[in-house]
Amino acid sequence: MGKTKLSSERHNNVVFDEESVAVRARWRNLAAFWVLGLCNNYGYVVMLSAAHDILEKKFASSDTGEVHTNGTMVNTTGIRSCNTLSTGAILLADILPSLVVKVITPFLPFYVHARLATCVLFSAAGFIVVSLSTTEWLAIIGVVITSLSSGLGEVTLLSYSHQYPKQVISTWSSGTGGAGIIGALSYASLTMWLSNEDTLLVMIIVPIIQGITFWLVLVHPPQSSIPITKNGIDSQEQIIEVPRKSFKEKINLVPGLLKYMIPLGLVYFFEYFINQGLYELIEFDGIWLTHAEQYRWLQVDYQIGVFISRSSVNLVTINKIWIMAVLQFINVIILLFETLYYYMPSIWIVFAFVLWEGLLGGGAYVNTFYRMSTEIPRADRKISLGIATMADSIGIALAGWLSMPVHNSICRMPQPSRVGS
Repeated sequence: MGKTKLSSERHNNVVFDEESVAVRARWRNLAAFWVLGLCNNYGYVVMLSAAHDILEKKFASSDTGEVHTNGTMVNTTGIRSCNTLSTGAILLADILPSLVVKVITPFLPFYVHARLATCVLFSAAGFIVVSLSTTEWLAIIGVVITSLSSGLGEVTLLSYSHQYPKQVISTWSSGTGGAGIIGALSYASLTMWLSNEDTLLVMIIVPIIQGITFWLVLVHPPQSSIPITKNGIDSQEQIIEVPRKSFKEKINLVPGLLKYMIPLGLVYFFEYFINQGLYELIEFDGIWLTHAEQYRWLQVDYQIGVFISRSSVNLVTINKIWIMAVLQFINVIILLFETLYYYMPSIWIVFAFVLWEGLLGGGAYVNTFYRMSTEIPRADRKISLGIATMADSIGIALAGWLSMPVHNSICRMPQPSRVGS
């Protein structure tokens, strides 16, 4: 009797220890994916936040126009205070290499450790090259290297997430949203104390953190395991490894993914058309913010909305992504007419619309991938998640192309008088 009781206690202790280890591993993985999302998107966000500075310092010599005392380039017509080269140019350099990577990578062998090592090295190299560049082409190369790192990291880590509980999609998305706020604010704050070049060099710590998180914090499951949940505890179950899909089999998955990709791509197309084509053209004179500061704070406001919505999927789940695409298009119309007629009496109204824009964009991203993690069969999930990452990049790239001619056309128009001024 005593031996039976002792054996039972030992068994219970073993079960308790296993559950305790599983709980710790679960929280480590959730935290790791948050940090990985933050680090992966950080460089991309910083390059967009630095768009005005890059345009001014690296491209000013090729612009024809005057430079005001605040450093703002004015077009040759002298009508509006705006850069004759839209920040859409930086957007294209920041997104096109990422898009190329996202189109190609899902169809290549999945060597996760080699891919992440490449991401870390490219991210650090991007900061160094942009910081030390003395010519236009070298600065653009630095932005391109950063873009390659971000694109490869996103397609790889989202694909890798299929081996973990679906909650890591939420923490990854929240981390990418956090990159917006932390990236924009850290750049704005550090440049108050350091030069733009030194600020970018300090940011090399971010890819270092990315590597530490992936190799030392994240708990890597066996290659032939999938996550299951027992009594609320996440654990791993051994299964027969699914055969690798051929290139043709991967291509055949694309038509079934369009219902996820098209609405997401449209949301991001409208969103980045606003960000890179219209923000700079919205100006309120005689307030506590200069024109350049208004642009920076609109970016921060947008990133706050993205962070909130990308962190909300466990509270609010939205299945109809196309609704968010329609609402984002309405934002385009509202803010486009603001750039043309200056009909809004207060910048706070603009801040409200921009916050709403960020909420829609972040919500579309996290709900799309969360839906995929629950609706797509596990055998197809890794490849499908990787393929779908190209949707937002395609939308952003198209927005970058369109935003430049629209921006330049509006920039040449007479600046209207503010309503109520």
